[in-house]
Amino acid sequence: MMQFKQMLAGEDESDFMPIIPINEHESEQDKLLEIPDLLPILPLRNTVLFPGVVLPITVGRDKSIKAVNDAYKKDKLIGVLAQKDAQVEEPGPNDLCNIGTVAKIVKLIKMPDGGTTMIIQGKKRFEMTQMVQEDPYFVAAIRLLEESNDQQDDFPAYISTIKDLATKIIQLSPNIPTEASILLKNIENPSFLIHFVSSNLNSELQEKQTLLETNVLVERAEKLIHILQRELQFAELKDKVASKTRTEIDKQQREYFLQQQLKSIKDELGGDNNDREVAEMRKKGELKKWPESAKQLFQSGIEKLERMHSSTPDYSVVYNHLDLMLSLPWEEYTEDNFDLKQAKKVLDLEHFGMQKIKNRILEYLAVLKLKGDMKSPILCFVGPPGIGKTSLGKSIANAIGRKYVRVSLGGLHDESEIRGHRKTYIGAMPGRILQNIKKANTSNPVMILDEIDKVGKDFRGDPSSALLEVLDPEQNNSFYDNYLELEYDLSKVLFIATANDLQSIQPALRDRLEIIDLSGYAVEEKVEIAKRHLIPRQKEAHGLGKVKLQVPDAVIQKLIESYTRESGVRELDRQLASLMRYHAKEYAMKGKIKSAVRAADLEKMIGPARYSNDIYKTVHMPGVAVGLAWTYVGGDILFIETVLSEGKGDLKLTGNLGNIMKESATTALTYLQANAKKYQIDPELFSKSTAHIHVPEGAVPKDGPSAGVTMLTCLASAFTKRKVKPYLAMTGEITLRGQVLPVGGIKEKVLAAKRAGIKEIILCAQNEKDVKEIDPEFIQNIEFHYVKQMNQVLELALV
Repeated sequence: MMQFKQMLAGEDESDFMPIIPINEHESEQDKLLEIPDLLPILPLRNTVLFPGVVLPITVGRDKSIKAVNDAYKKDKLIGVLAQKDAQVEEPGPNDLCNIGTVAKIVKLIKMPDGGTTMIIQGKKRFEMTQMVQEDPYFVAAIRLLEESNDQQDDFPAYISTIKDLATKIIQLSPNIPTEASILLKNIENPSFLIHFVSSNLNSELQEKQTLLETNVLVERAEKLIHILQRELQFAELKDKVASKTRTEIDKQQREYFLQQQLKSIKDELGGDNNDREVAEMRKKGELKKWPESAKQLFQSGIEKLERMHSSTPDYSVVYNHLDLMLSLPWEEYTEDNFDLKQAKKVLDLEHFGMQKIKNRILEYLAVLKLKGDMKSPILCFVGPPGIGKTSLGKSIANAIGRKYVRVSLGGLHDESEIRGHRKTYIGAMPGRILQNIKKANTSNPVMILDEIDKVGKDFRGDPSSALLEVLDPEQNNSFYDNYLELEYDLSKVLFIATANDLQSIQPALRDRLEIIDLSGYAVEEKVEIAKRHLIPRQKEAHGLGKVKLQVPDAVIQKLIESYTRESGVRELDRQLASLMRYHAKEYAMKGKIKSAVRAADLEKMIGPARYSNDIYKTVHMPGVAVGLAWTYVGGDILFIETVLSEGKGDLKLTGNLGNIMKESATTALTYLQANAKKYQIDPELFSKSTAHIHVPEGAVPKDGPSAGVTMLTCLASAFTKRKVKPYLAMTGEITLRGQVLPVGGIKEKVLAAKRAGIKEIILCAQNEKDVKEIDPEFIQNIEFHYVKQMNQVLELALV
C-alpha cells in the first residue's frame, strides 16, 4: 500500500515525514547542475531516495552530521545510499548499496537536543565506483547514470495504468488522504510520476532499490505496475476484512446506542434498573459450567431481563428463573469415598445390625470403584416404624462421602410438588426434587424419599405417577421440571425411599424400586442399640453426660419386655428419656445419684410395667389359641377364642375381621366337619352347636390367611374339649385337604413371639428358609415345629 502519510526517514532511524514532490519542471534545471566526481556519502536505512523527490531526514550519527555540515558549506550536494541491512548501527562500505541518488540539501535545521534535521531533494542517480574515504565520514568516487528514455508506443498506457492502480490503492486506503489522488492526476512528467509513486510504495527496501537500479524507464514502469497490482490485491483484501469488521462494530455501536437510549428512558420513568444485579448475573453465567441448552436459555433470559424495567410484573418471574438456573449445580459432583473398609466402619459405627443393607451399599461402592461410573440404584427400605430407615440414609451418605438431603413425601397430594409449577403462575416454585438438589449444591447427593407409601392422590393430580420419571434409571437422566423448563440429569443421585407398607405403593412405582426388607429388632439387638446409641444420647440431652450412671443389660431388657411392645426403638428411647429425667431431678435436688440403675427400682422411677407375658400361660380353657400376625408396624400376637353354644350349626365371627379371615374360619370348620371321626368328634355336635369365633381388640381391623391354622386349632380345641399348650403360637394358611401353606412376615412374627415370651412356634415347612435368615442368637430359646398337614398341628398343639 502506498504511504502518503507521515513518514520519518533518518539515516539513523526509519522515521518518516510527508514525502513532498517538487515541481516536475525543475528536472530541466538538473541538466545544468554540475556534480563533482567525489561526494560525501550519507547512508540511509529503511528507505530509498528517488530523483525528483524531497525527503526530510533526521541525522543522528556523528559521521553523518559532519558529512552533512561539510556538504552544506560547499555545494550542498551529498550522495545518498541505502543500507543493505537496517540493523547495522555502524555500516561499512560493504554494507551500502552501490547505486544511489545525488541529493541537494534544501534546508538544514539544528535541533535543541543536538540532532540535525535536513530536507534533501533527489537529483540524479549515480553508481559508487570506489570508497575513497571512511573517516571522518564516507567520501566516494561516483559515476552518474543516465536514464534510457527510449519510449515505446505503449508507454503512455503504462503511465495511465500506474495512475489508475495508484488511485485505486488511495481510495481503498483510509489512512491516505484523498488529496493524494488529485496530486497524482496533476503529474505530467512520466519519469517523475514513476519516481514519486515508487517512493511511496509500502514494499520491501530491496524492491525499491531494484526500481532505482533499473536504467530503462519502460522496464522500471513495468516492474512498478507488478508491485502496484500486488499492493492493490492486498488493499482490496484488507478493505474486505475491514468492511466486515466495521459492519460488526457498527452493529455493536448501534446496540450500545439503543441500550443507552433505553437506559435514559428507564431513568426518566424512575426507579432502579438493577443494572448491577443483571451484570453480576451475566458474569456468573459466563463462569458457570453447564450444558449448551441451559446456556442458550440463560442467554436469552438475561437479554430479556436487560430490556425490562424492574417495576414490570414479569421482571421478578424472569429474574427468579435465571437465579434458579445459576443456583443449580449443573454437572457438579462430589467425589465418592471408595475406601470400602472405611465405609463399612462408618455404617457399623452408626447402625447396629442391618447387614443386608450394608452389604448392598458396599456392593454398589465396589462396582463404582471398578467401573468408574454407573447409574445409581433406586433403593427402597421397607419395614416397621422406628427401626432407623431414615437415619440409615444419612449414614450411607456419610459412608460414601456424599451430601444428604431428605424429601418428606407423607401427605403429598399435588403433582407440582414433584415436577414444579409453570413459572408464569403467581408463587410458582420448582419441584421438591430440584429444590433439594439446589440445597445440596451437588448433582449426586443421597436423597431420601421419606414415607413414599403415604403419597396422596386426589383431583389435583397423582404425585406417585410423577415419581415414575424420577425413580426410573432409564429416564431420570432427562428429568423435566415445569418451572426450570429444561431437562436435568438425576442419574447420579442415589435415591433411597422408605416405606412401612408396600401394598399402598402404586404397582408401576413399586416395580422401579429395589426393595430391601427391614424387619424389627430382636431383644438382644435392642439392648445393643440402647447401650451404643440411645443411652449416651439421652444422658447428654439431660445434662448427665459427665455423671457416672450405668444402665445394666438386665434393666434395659426389662424396659424392653415390660414397658414397650414394638418392632423399633422409639418407645424404648422415650422410656430411657423418662429414666434420665428422673435421675436429672434427683441429681439437681440432692447433688448425687446411684451409679447404677436397678431393675427393682424401675417401677418407682417410671411407673408400673405396662405389659406382661403371664397372659400366655393363663389359657386354662379349651378353645383359645395364640396366633402370629404381621402389621405395618411389625409383628404382633393374636388371641383367637372359640366358644360352643346350643344352636343349629351356625358360625359366628366377631372382632372386626376381613373377608379373607372369615373365609379361613369357614374353611377350618368345614375341614373339621369332614374329618370329625378322625379327631374323635361327634358329627351331630356340629348341627346342634353354634360356634362363635372372636378375636380380641375389636377396634383393630384384621385380615389375611395366616390365622388359618390358629382358627382350626381353637375350633378343634373347643369341639374336643382339649386345651392348647401354653406359650405356643402358630401361623399358616390352611386348605380343605388339610394342608398347611406358607405365609409372609415370618421374621417380624417370630421376633414378636420372642418379645412376648413364646417358647414354641408352629410354622409351615416351607417357611423354614425364612427362619434361617434370622440370627440364631436371637431365637435360641424358641423351639420351632415345621409341619405340612393339619393333623401334625393338632398333635403338637392340643394337650
